[in-house]
Amino acid sequence: MNKYPLWGNLLIVFILCMGALYALPNLYGEDLAIQINGARGIALTQKEITQIDEVVKPVCNTCNVEFENGQALIRFKDNDTRLKVKDTLSKNLGDNFIVALNLAAATPNWLRQIGGRPLKLGLDLRGGLHFLMEIDMAEAIKKIINQDIQEIRTELRQEKIRLSNVHANGETIEVAFRDANTMNQAYDVLSKKFTNKVVTQEEKNNGAFVITLTIKPEALRDLKTSAVEQNINIIRNRVNELGVAEPLVQRQGADRIIVELPGIEDSARAKEILGATATLEFRLVDASADIQSAASGIVASGDEVLTDRDGRPVVVSKRVILTGDHIIDAKSGMDENSRPEVNISLDALGGSIISDFTRDHIGSAMATNFIEYKVVESDDKTANNGKPKFKKVEQIINVATIQSRLGTKFRITGLDSTSEAHNLALLLRAGALIAPIQIVEERNIGPSLGQQNITNGINAMLYGMIALAIFMIIYYRVMGIIANLALLFNFVLLVGLMSMIPGATMTLPGIAGIVLTIGMAVDANVLIYERIREEIRAGRGIQQAIHLGYERAFATIFDSNLTTFFVAFILFMVGTGAVKGFALVLMIGLFSSVFTSVYACRAIVNFLYGGRSVKKLSI
Repeated sequence: MNKYPLWGNLLIVFILCMGALYALPNLYGEDLAIQINGARGIALTQKEITQIDEVVKPVCNTCNVEFENGQALIRFKDNDTRLKVKDTLSKNLGDNFIVALNLAAATPNWLRQIGGRPLKLGLDLRGGLHFLMEIDMAEAIKKIINQDIQEIRTELRQEKIRLSNVHANGETIEVAFRDANTMNQAYDVLSKKFTNKVVTQEEKNNGAFVITLTIKPEALRDLKTSAVEQNINIIRNRVNELGVAEPLVQRQGADRIIVELPGIEDSARAKEILGATATLEFRLVDASADIQSAASGIVASGDEVLTDRDGRPVVVSKRVILTGDHIIDAKSGMDENSRPEVNISLDALGGSIISDFTRDHIGSAMATNFIEYKVVESDDKTANNGKPKFKKVEQIINVATIQSRLGTKFRITGLDSTSEAHNLALLLRAGALIAPIQIVEERNIGPSLGQQNITNGINAMLYGMIALAIFMIIYYRVMGIIANLALLFNFVLLVGLMSMIPGATMTLPGIAGIVLTIGMAVDANVLIYERIREEIRAGRGIQQAIHLGYERAFATIFDSNLTTFFVAFILFMVGTGAVKGFALVLMIGLFSSVFTSVYACRAIVNFLYGGRSVKKLSI
């Protein structure tokens, strides 16, 4: 009686050892580091690796440079050297590579190779990444104006009303006509269509008949508010794609957004995904254009010259067939020839536009234009009122012949790597930002910020465990010592499990969850021991009392923990931020406490008392 089979004991020892093994990385701390990633999945080549070595070695001979999976990680002993190297690397590597400050786990290689990672601490404990991002409102208004111009052309074309010219003048649109009659017809159409604009008509001194559309003040205010709100929602989606636990995304002032990413490890990827303003345009390729003339900038008035990834000129129509605003989903995958591709789904309006266009242009070539807005570096910090200036960077990433009429679903091929396809799909799936957005402030918040919280949390756990240990030893003697061992096992297993879960982040409420779990773990032992005492008082033998104590208390322990688990699960599903972190720790703690209190503790009791004649039990 009171003996586990050999496999049962080995299983318990194995689980506890695995928990201790994966909790071990938390003892090694972290190193100051710089992480270098290629934009849009570009891998570091030997050329960049040589550049990195040439910058790092003269400044820091002892710095460790690691290359893995097309990325680089440089570890430093002091922050001043790290900042100096970062500035130099940013200038040398250019826009195609992202150089970001980071904290790298100091876990030994043998532990990292088996997946050992330290527990991720939240912004309130360890710190994390803090971004201040600014929206270019002028570009947002310009983008809306350009969309309105396209809509005006389409609307008048459908009504068979010919215009002479249409162009933007700041926040107004001017549409010119040849005669007054045509202008009057267009006025009736446009005034009904564009209710958010003041529509006026007049005859100019030069004899031109012009309709002017000006955004109403309240509409302009709503547009700016909408731009901030849409960008906030899209950034939240991008943060979710990164798998960050308990992020903070909120508005600051009229055109700025704060993003805090606690416990994130890959800061370079976060900076790339959050900072990139990416969208697509689909343009018709002018196959009749002379490439030699185009290379010299000579093209037809309705065309313009863009370049592909190799720098070769591509002549495309200025008219945009479709923009990324209509993309509702994008997934990366492999085509029938095992080459990377991105499968795109459009909304109903986008599907209708692309369907009508491709119906009339089967056999023509269509180019996919990838657009990013990047900040223009300037030594004059007072220029543009201290705000960053943006440049529009365009690149043709794909040219394909329209084989058949397209609908709401189609694909982009011709990508260099699966990593590029994945990153492009992520950006498009998260949404095209309504305006360019730039990281104007980046802070990697160090451990000093949350040191007091860490100290208080550890003290709370330590004092609680000491108080419980003393109580259990005094009240339950030897069995109390066994319960204290189970309590220690529970803590180690909980830390190990939290370290193993991808994306799990420990915050201050999480520490509260650990303290609560410690108390609940002892509660299970108290139920078992009191039941054993009752069985002894009822005249049972020691071995039978132990057996019945564990057996009959188990149902109560299981029911109480199960109901608490359900509540914690509901908190995790519907809660946000700190509530979610607390619920996760509580759920894991319930599992580990039941295992250590019922099974691990029982294994120790079996080892000490099982299978032998015991006259008296110290309980």
